[in-house]
Amino acid sequence: MNQSPRIITLTTDFGIRDTYVGIMKGVILGINPDVQIVDLTHAIPPQDIHEAAFAIHAAHRYFPNGTVHTIVVDPGVGTDRQAIVCEIEGTFFVCPDNGVLTYLLQNVSTKAEPAMNAVAIQNPAYFLPEVSNTFHGRDIFAPVAAHLSLGAPLTNIGPPRQDLVEFPILTPQVSGNTITGHIVKIDRFGNGITNISESALTNDAASYEISVGNTQLKQINRAYAESEVGEPLAIIGSYGLLEIAINAGNAEISLGLKWGDSVEVQRFD
Repeated sequence: MNQSPRIITLTTDFGIRDTYVGIMKGVILGINPDVQIVDLTHAIPPQDIHEAAFAIHAAHRYFPNGTVHTIVVDPGVGTDRQAIVCEIEGTFFVCPDNGVLTYLLQNVSTKAEPAMNAVAIQNPAYFLPEVSNTFHGRDIFAPVAAHLSLGAPLTNIGPPRQDLVEFPILTPQVSGNTITGHIVKIDRFGNGITNISESALTNDAASYEISVGNTQLKQINRAYAESEVGEPLAIIGSYGLLEIAINAGNAEISLGLKWGDSVEVQRFD
């Protein structure tokens, strides 16, 4: 048996008002009391699969190999949607097969020898004795994650699963010296995070003009404070992506930003 992974992360849309997250932790610890549980986030907007997919894609790389990431954003709970475990390059993802792994699967598909193995969760030996129609996070995903953390092999959990669900991804379009991208996340500070990567903006000799809605920005900041308080700005954020922000303010509110908004970057050499 392989070395047991010792970390389980939780990503849900449950919030922290109710007992759902605590109950999942209780189930996990009842099976593996020595595992370390990390709350990645419980603030995914309700049923927002796109936000969940972005969150796990952005965060998983900072955890050690063998971590079990449990994602419960599951608007199809109780239907015939499939529950899965997906192992990608030695890291495990326990989740509904509803698109929450889209960004990860897109990365795998670009590799010459993708190291991905998925199974359907079908073995009731890894479930709680009674399974509700509305809380598979407690009754299926949490116990399966706990057993994985003890080294349970994928082949015991269920049969191989192919053709996992993916949703269409917004990708930047390049035309001459113009890149047109989109806002793919708005964080709690109101910053609009785009899908335009830092690598697309690496020409140090170039200058840029960024347009979003009625706002035009003439530079890409190195720090928020390079702009005056209350001024809109563009910056490469911690995700390595172009962000639209306001120094000490909220760009979502002040600029009316929302998911999917177009962001145009023009390069002047």
